[in-house]
Amino acid sequence: MKIAIFTDIHGNGLALKATLKDIDARSDIEEIWCLGDMIAMGPDTNEVLDLLFSRPDIRMITGNHDEAVLSLKIGEGHPDSYKHTREHHHWIADQLSDRNADRLKNLPRILEKNINGVHILGIHYHIEEKKRFANIKDEPFYTILDATLENMEKMFKSYPADIICFGHHHPEHFFSNDKQIYLNPGALGVSKGSTAPYAIIDVSTGKTTVTIHHVNYDKREFLEKFKLLDVPQREILFKLFYVGE
Repeated sequence: MKIAIFTDIHGNGLALKATLKDIDARSDIEEIWCLGDMIAMGPDTNEVLDLLFSRPDIRMITGNHDEAVLSLKIGEGHPDSYKHTREHHHWIADQLSDRNADRLKNLPRILEKNINGVHILGIHYHIEEKKRFANIKDEPFYTILDATLENMEKMFKSYPADIICFGHHHPEHFFSNDKQIYLNPGALGVSKGSTAPYAIIDVSTGKTTVTIHHVNYDKREFLEKFKLLDVPQREILFKLFYVGE
């Protein structure tokens, strides 16, 4: 069996469509995991969610931005440490349809699957056991650590899985020791490059293999939407996440 893994779409409909087209062309992908942060930063909120929820082969979890926007939408407040994104999150919450808000409410924070004795687990980022069900206002997601094997072991070594898949931290992570593989394919919709990354986990041959793929899409067209739709805080988003060095 082969599973495609992607994460951190962040409202980038063009990158998502290009990635799904590439995955579908392979014909041997049986399941797709989306590891959170489907919305915010990019403007394609309902376009992204409608597409994801329309696909029965896609399993999804929430990320910190999904939960923070949803919390604003349903009147439960906003995390204090997210003050710098509040204006933008309010704008995204206003775009978010009631139907998609209800769908987000029902998503889990963890995905798991056993295939041929290989236990695969997906989570947006590490959450301490005592915070697994905490509200986003209580800051359940762990502080981002540098992408090193030592840090991955620090966060995930107690997880009961052979492969831990995650996102949140936008660069690619691919580390392993004699017990576990730690995989973050990189942010699908947020980068200073012009490709959308995703991973394929193949456990069909008795030996687990992981490959990371990059899909081209029209990033210029995507960025033009920010100005066309007057997306709040777009200049700082461009500087931090999309353009320049």
